[in-house]
Amino acid sequence: MKAVLLVLLVVFAAGDALAQQGRRQHDGKPNRQQSMSREERERMREDMREVNRERQGRPEKARPMSAEEREKLREDIRDANKNLRR
Repeated sequence: MKAVLLVLLVVFAAGDALAQQGRRQHDGKPNRQQSMSREERERMREDMREVNRERQGRPEKARPMSAEEREKLREDIRDANKNLRR
């Protein structure tokens, strides 16, 4: 009984392993998705240079404020609000 169970277990395990699709390239050639021609690489470099040039014209992202700057801003807002109420 144990032998039959063991054989069935091996058959089912082997069936799952054999059903998996693997990457089979026995001819030694690189996959088309993995290789780029010299022209494609050069085009990609030029595209990235163009994107970086465009980014340089954009304004900087806001930097975090220090505690002193935040407190000064709060005081300025309070003063402005007081002047608006009058």
